[in-house]
Amino acid sequence: RGSGASLQEKEECLLEEDDADMLTETLNNQVDRWVIRHVFGEGVEPLAHAVLDIWQADANGHYRHPADPRAADADPEFPCYGRASTGGGGRFSFRTIMPGRVAVAATGTDAAGALQAPHILVSVMARGIMTRCWTRIYFADRENENAADPVLRLVPEARRGTLLARPAGPGLYRIAVRLQGEGETVFLDA
Repeated sequence: RGSGASLQEKEECLLEEDDADMLTETLNNQVDRWVIRHVFGEGVEPLAHAVLDIWQADANGHYRHPADPRAADADPEFPCYGRASTGGGGRFSFRTIMPGRVAVAATGTDAAGALQAPHILVSVMARGIMTRCWTRIYFADRENENAADPVLRLVPEARRGTLLARPAGPGLYRIAVRLQGEGETVFLDA
């Protein structure tokens, strides 16, 4: 289906039973943002039955969490959290909003208070993995914000592309998460 596909056509084409939809009926009318992903083990073999948890700020950069001092201002219609399974084919997708920019909370560092680029926190769990693998999804078309992001700047430039979801149509992004091998995704300390 081409880039002129309606939202309903995208849903029919992309959403499967185990996909995560983080939008309430109220938000559903305001946004059209998709992230489609594949999770790979070693090489190009899709990783079946992995579980991905996502955590992101609302459109204004607020988390619905007691550790966020601005939690009272968070959008009550947006859950900020989602979970989905890759199923047998290693494919996962979720429908969400573009997260707002969040200030770095770390005190005593040069980055304290700096705004981070819009991103989604991701943890991956799968058979044979003894601990969660943590990473982030950034959006490739947010170049200026990505260039100033204090966390993304810690990643070697040659590897930053493994964290970038690339536009694949209006409101549609694609990214592959590779657990090992060539093009392995950058994973972060929790």
